[in-house]
Order: sequence, then C-alpha cells, then structure tokens
Amino acid sequence: MFTGLIEEIGEVRSLHPRGDGARLVVGARAILDGTVRTGDSISIDGACETVVAVDGESFTVEVIRETLARTRLGRLKTGDQVNLERALKVSDRIGGHLVQGHVDGLLEVMDVRPLAGSWRLRLSLHESGAPYIVEKGSVALDGVSLTVASRAQDSFEVEIIPHTWSHTTLGRRKPGDRVHVEWDLIAKYVRNMLGPHAGRVTVESLRRAGF
Repeated sequence: MFTGLIEEIGEVRSLHPRGDGARLVVGARAILDGTVRTGDSISIDGACETVVAVDGESFTVEVIRETLARTRLGRLKTGDQVNLERALKVSDRIGGHLVQGHVDGLLEVMDVRPLAGSWRLRLSLHESGAPYIVEKGSVALDGVSLTVASRAQDSFEVEIIPHTWSHTTLGRRKPGDRVHVEWDLIAKYVRNMLGPHAGRVTVESLRRAGF
C-alpha cells in the first residue's frame, strides 16, 4: 500500500526480457538509505513491484506479464525517469490517499496548461473509468496522488502545484503522452458492491426498507 507521495525520481538502468516478463533495474539514491531489502515493495510510476536485488545505487524488480500488459514498464528505455515511492508503514501519515500500486490502465494526456502558480492537466476518460472520477475526488497518475479539479463527459482535469511539478515526472508530460492510472480504491469497492443492485433502488423500495 502507498499514499501517492513520490519520494524520488529514479532512472532506468536496464530492462531485459525474462520469460514472459522482464527484469528491470532502476537507479536511485534517496530511497536506498539502508532500509530497502529484498522482498520489499516499491511503486514504480504507480506500479507496485517487489525488490529482488538491491545495492547502494540501484534496485532490481521482475515485472510479470500482467504488469507488462497494463503498464508502460515494458517500453521503458535506459535513461528514462520514473516516480518512486516505498511502501507505506502502518505508523505513517497518509498525506495523499490509499494507493494499492495496481495500475488499472493508461490514459492520454490531452492538454497541459500553465496557470499562475500551478499547471492544469486534462486527461482522457473512458466509459469504464467514468464511475470512479468525481470532482474533488482522488486519482493516482503515474503513482502521484492528485485531486480531480473538474470533470467532463470524456475527460477530467487535475491541477498540479509547483512542488509536485518539479519533484515528479508529471512535469515532463506533454499532450499525447500516456500515463498510468489507478482509480480510487474506495470507489472501486463501492461500485463492485452496488453494481448488482443498479436500477433496483427506488423510492418505494427504500420506503419498504424503512427509510
């Protein structure tokens, strides 16, 4: 589990196919402070990966087929930059929102607009993701916890403060780029529980239930 507060921008050292998956080596400094060990979880651009090897300058993960199919990790190149966050401790503050590190898919950046002291990103919104986006709700883009600033039928916008702009890879995104998205965890569970009852809740049924 993560919070969507990026700790460091890492750099891809290498990516090599391994069976149906791939072995990815990422260079880092701040997060490799002596506490990261084999078996730990690290979010790479929002995708939770398990550390299989670590030294003072890099760590290695093995990316499975499912992750390659849902993310851009398999298309990374040496020198690419990625957002990094270590797994949440139970005692930590949740400064963003609860992020699993389970990427739901990719969204296209439609527009990047500088404002006075912030930046506004507009992203595509497919029908499958529409139920999870509400104004002032939460969404994770490339592992970054963000608040939905506005919502249209086929798109939504987020506003990014200068710190996030300069301390994550979002500041390098441009129209046409694709970013990882993870819909809000609570919204997904609520929709899953209420989905079978869609259309069955009426004023009359609520009266019968005592409401």
